[in-house]
Amino acid sequence: MRLLVTGGAGFIGSNFVRHRLLTYPADQILNVDKLTYAGDQHSLDDVATAHATRYSFRRADIADADAIHEIAAEFVPDGIVNFAAESHNSRGVMDPGVFVRTNVLGTQVLLDTARQLGLVRFHQVSTCEVYGDLALDSTMMFSEESPYQPRTPYNASKASADMIVRAYHLTFGLPTTITVCANNYGPYQYPEKVIPLFATNALDDRPLPLYRQSANRREWLHVFDHCRAIDLVLSRGRIGETYNVGSGEERSIEDVADAILAAVGKLGSLKTYVDDRPGHDRRYLLDHSKISRELGWRPQIEFDAGLRDTVAWYASNRTWWEPKQGAVQKDLDEFGWRGRNTPIESAP
Repeated sequence: MRLLVTGGAGFIGSNFVRHRLLTYPADQILNVDKLTYAGDQHSLDDVATAHATRYSFRRADIADADAIHEIAAEFVPDGIVNFAAESHNSRGVMDPGVFVRTNVLGTQVLLDTARQLGLVRFHQVSTCEVYGDLALDSTMMFSEESPYQPRTPYNASKASADMIVRAYHLTFGLPTTITVCANNYGPYQYPEKVIPLFATNALDDRPLPLYRQSANRREWLHVFDHCRAIDLVLSRGRIGETYNVGSGEERSIEDVADAILAAVGKLGSLKTYVDDRPGHDRRYLLDHSKISRELGWRPQIEFDAGLRDTVAWYASNRTWWEPKQGAVQKDLDEFGWRGRNTPIESAP
């Protein structure tokens, strides 16, 4: 299969590219990425070397229609998988326009590109945050039929993109699918997000900044399980459908911090508490029975084991994250985490 993967230098995208190249020897992948602060082409150095005849990279902005149309016309993909997104909730509060441009207008450019190529298969990677949030004591879960009720600019931009994807399917017959995933974690995640931030800070005896509402919970999904789910939807998912991809494993931010500190043998005194950011969601939980029932997908990586492996990866790969640490700490200071907001959300 010839896949044009956008955002393939980011966290989930790079893991997906590696998964496809290692799993499907006939795949050809073109990775298109703008290489913003969170994109790192070196995350794929190993596969770029090992699979040089099957993997290529082009730097481009998905909102640049001329560039994207030209790149796609040269490559002629069988499918487009869109991971490209601004995904940092605190940044979305500071500068919503960037999120609308990339996440909404960029997705529309990709959809038009798929149409121009002759109704090429299009897959959109979305986030559980489009559904809004749940009360901490709620017995509900979000299903694919749940209404979209986004609460932040980032959430709203992803919800808007999903709506446009559905509209292109219904209006133009474009063969689309959407996956809505829980919070991802795993290797190669930029260290502004909560798990790599806590892991790298703990390794260097720096404070772990928790929002005061540290009992707020998230459902955690290992990126390897997420990649397998997208793979199945691409191969056997029903056109026009949305599939939730969750794990059922919830942990509070307090739980995550304690587990990371235990994994590296550090004291709880490293935890510090800061004021919540605006629109801080309480809880998300996805009903993933549809993808299990229709495609046989189930999560394989249990959270506690996956978290330990992830922390060990960061401990063993300092050369990947240490050059990024200065920028992360600068952002923490810019967002004023000591008194206001801190970028610890882990949106997919």
